[in-house]
Amino acid sequence: MTRGNQRETDRAKAQKKAAAAKGKPKESAASLQKRREQDAQILREKQQKKLEEEKAAGGGGSSSSGK
Repeated sequence: MTRGNQRETDRAKAQKKAAAAKGKPKESAASLQKRREQDAQILREKQQKKLEEEKAAGGGGSSSSGK
């Protein structure tokens, strides 16, 4: 039950992963923020479309409980 081979394979795997990550350019804070805003906008549009489809179907959704 030697662990030496496992250490070597893990070390090689980590080096390969680090080399792959080194080649990629880092995403700047501005572009990260821009991407997050775009993703949020897409989700808002999907939610709005779903609500409109529910209203058109006559369901009205579960949010209007009629107190």
